[in-house]
Amino acid sequence: MNAHPVPRDGVESVVTIGKFDGVHIGHRAVIDQLRAQANGRRVAVVTFDRHPLALFDPDRAPAPLLSVDQKVEALRDAGADVVVVLPFTAEFAALSPEDFIRDILVNGLSASLVIVGADFRFGAGGAGTVESLAASGETHGFEVVTLDHVSGASGAKISTSTIREALLAGDVESAAILLGRPHSVRGLVVHGHQRGRVMGYPTVNLEEYNEGLVPKAGVYGGIIRVLGQEFFAAISVGRNPTFNDVTRDQVETYALDASFDAYGSTAEIVFVHRIRDVEAFGSVEDLIVALDGDLVKIRGLIASGELHL
Repeated sequence: MNAHPVPRDGVESVVTIGKFDGVHIGHRAVIDQLRAQANGRRVAVVTFDRHPLALFDPDRAPAPLLSVDQKVEALRDAGADVVVVLPFTAEFAALSPEDFIRDILVNGLSASLVIVGADFRFGAGGAGTVESLAASGETHGFEVVTLDHVSGASGAKISTSTIREALLAGDVESAAILLGRPHSVRGLVVHGHQRGRVMGYPTVNLEEYNEGLVPKAGVYGGIIRVLGQEFFAAISVGRNPTFNDVTRDQVETYALDASFDAYGSTAEIVFVHRIRDVEAFGSVEDLIVALDGDLVKIRGLIASGELHL
């Protein structure tokens, strides 16, 4: 993870604070609001390197949708000029609300406007509230504005947990609507079993520890970005039950109409449409027939414009 420290450079900033996991359309709406009110001031987002539960109750901590670096990139893409990533350590968790305001908002970011959700809490034990933040703003010279949650088309609150549930169910289409973009993972390209190459479908295989939440096992149509290029792709997530010798879920991607050597490079895999569940086939020949059918469906999505670069 690259360092994203508090700047402490005296540049006046408009600020928002939150976990921002996924950087979904609700998060982007907050940053849009910051930009609309910036009037030449720097747009700063303060976030954390992990969910608080990762410190206080690791067994209950939800899997992050994005790595820290992915989150920072998404926040910058959404319009943040600077992203501050605070390590959520025991020392940080013990920081009083007053010290947080003084160290991060006042001395660190020279905040003149802070936008947060109506249920925002901060400082040791969540003792800081929107009301206490606003009171401190009067002392330190910054304004506090609260925003309601952004709702989806159904009127339901957009939440990271809803997106996580969709991805873990394989519903990448619904997740994309809430994120405002298709979900992706990325990682180092490593050698696999080479079976795809033998079957005529050479795949890009990602290392075990990817960036980003891997969706439910299955076959997907999407995009691979690698070596500075992007290609349509068939993506397989799972343990390849036909061969029964894979001990973990793998992300294997076949780039359509492309040939390259990407070993040792970083690849980003974008999940756009779910094609089918993972199946155990009785023979390699049956598996190849299924893969051929997957490609027909994916090419149909490309032809219809439902899958595009």
